[in-house]
Amino acid sequence: MTISLRNRRAGAAATATALALASLAALAGTATPASASGRATATATTATATALVPASAAALKPASPAAFASPASSDPAVPATLPRPTGPYATGRDTLFLTDHERTDPWVPAAGARQLLVSLHYPARPGSGGDPAPYMPEAEARLMLAQRGLDDPEWPGLVAATRTFSRTDARPAPGRFPLVLLSPGFGTPRATLTGLAEELASRGHVVATADHPYESTGTELPDGRVLTCAACDEVDAQPDDAGRRKVLAAVSAGRAADFSFLLDRLTGPRPAWRHARAIDARRVGMAGHSIGGNAAASTMAADRRVDAGVNMDGTFFDPVAARGLDGRSFLMLGTDPDHAPGAGDTSWDEGWARLDGFKRWLTVRDSGHFTFTDTPAIGEQLGIVDPDAPLSAARSATITRAYVTAFFDRSLRGRPARLLDGPAPAHPEVLFQRP
Repeated sequence: MTISLRNRRAGAAATATALALASLAALAGTATPASASGRATATATTATATALVPASAAALKPASPAAFASPASSDPAVPATLPRPTGPYATGRDTLFLTDHERTDPWVPAAGARQLLVSLHYPARPGSGGDPAPYMPEAEARLMLAQRGLDDPEWPGLVAATRTFSRTDARPAPGRFPLVLLSPGFGTPRATLTGLAEELASRGHVVATADHPYESTGTELPDGRVLTCAACDEVDAQPDDAGRRKVLAAVSAGRAADFSFLLDRLTGPRPAWRHARAIDARRVGMAGHSIGGNAAASTMAADRRVDAGVNMDGTFFDPVAARGLDGRSFLMLGTDPDHAPGAGDTSWDEGWARLDGFKRWLTVRDSGHFTFTDTPAIGEQLGIVDPDAPLSAARSATITRAYVTAFFDRSLRGRPARLLDGPAPAHPEVLFQRP
């Protein structure tokens, strides 16, 4: 694998980037990060990535390993901008900090009750609200980048300052809207799914994206404390692949409990969100990236309130329930060929056989593990290139948005979704798999 940087910091930085990005694929795709602190050196990250690649488990190999993808020509000193949402609604954003007093944190019991940080994107009245919502705290950006070996002092500020299109304190648009839950990859902050959240909100969904504390390189709490990845340390401590898979299955199952609690707090008799009346609790979907995609299936198995799910390039460490999902819809959207039928990640073949409702298995040519997140767009603007994932940031965003929104339009709104019927000339990279 060769990573090149088309900016003034090529050379030694490119070497560190290449080594660290291999570790990132192992982290989010889910082997393990080098450390929970996020201060791994390039040498340490490379050793970790190499040591955790069992020949028989393609899901744990660093395939398409870019954190950021594609060439760029823009000035790296300018903050990035997310793709503009394409739906008819303006979007607002709120943040909730919730405590589940009935559960102890599974990774750091001494921390007490399980807590969640949640971003809520929602359809808003045009012209209402204050400033654009911030993308990510700089402390979180610094830890995320440092874990990947991207230690240029300017980059945390640039990533944190990425421009979003949602306004704080915006008034909700009139009406009630389907709810979509989003879960990020293992070790990855929730902010990396902001572009998809804004797109869904602009198309008439309320979107709740959760950070799962101690499962990310950094989660900044409202009081300024930053929690690092104790779950990553737990994976790292395992003696073999079977042990790592067991911990990752627990991550997915634990997120199911997180989202059931979140549903209670958003749709119960005393909701925690001030605009909860905008949610139609009869229509709930969930999507996630990497381990978050596994969590979508885990949540559906545990909570009948979730009507449809999307797994974006995540191994089913917690297998799809043997009984199926009670006829509910599910979309598997992944890299090609890594997540094609009969490829290295056999959990997709096994999961597909158990899905018992409307289902689609799509793979995307020239994609990488992070194609389905904001990282291609941000990386392209920072000038970081991964030739192993040549799909452009624009195509990455267009494909992810088109198929995820079509799926939820069909599953939550009952609208026709011809895009899901078969190959589309507008999206030649997308392959329909029919094993």
